[in-house]
Amino acid sequence: MTQPTPTHVLYLHGFRSSPQSNKARILEVAIQGRSRPDQPLTWACPQLPPSPDDALAVMLATVNDWPRDRMAVIGSSLGGFYATVLAERLGCHAVAINPAVAPARDLARYIGEQTNFHNPADRFFFRAEFIGQFEAMDPYPLPHPERYHALIAEGDEVLDWREMVAHYEGASIKLLDGSDHAISEFDQYVDEVLSWLGLPPHKMGQSPS
Repeated sequence: MTQPTPTHVLYLHGFRSSPQSNKARILEVAIQGRSRPDQPLTWACPQLPPSPDDALAVMLATVNDWPRDRMAVIGSSLGGFYATVLAERLGCHAVAINPAVAPARDLARYIGEQTNFHNPADRFFFRAEFIGQFEAMDPYPLPHPERYHALIAEGDEVLDWREMVAHYEGASIKLLDGSDHAISEFDQYVDEVLSWLGLPPHKMGQSPS
């Protein structure tokens, strides 16, 4: 890795997910454990709206005053797609976790009313026009694959791991034997993910999450 050590980290959740997801909570604790008085880390994990265009606007607003050469983006599933879109626009490094590489195709069957996984009372309408928005922001093939690390599970029950690997050809790829779409054992890989980004180790006396 040749980029400066990140001082700002953005996490982007997946479709129907939220900042309450398991990976978001694990990452937040891990980031806090790496923040030092002489090297503080800024963490952000916004709730993304269902519209891709609106979601991109939220992302850009969140990182508006962040240093481009000292920020990194991590995203899971649809968030991995968004992390890739944002990294291409801003020139930063990104980690994509089981990224949804073809959301225009895969999410078309979800047009209609949906609920949030972590708050079923939170309902939203996934509109047909969102498909075209996904198509318009498609970042593949990657012009700078060296900026990416992809954590991909062969046991993903939602997405085809081979398709994910193909879309991140030339990137750093960690291929998991088995696991699942959520990478339920993500706490086992969080240190490796953050180390790839060049973040310092945990503070002395603090246990890894």
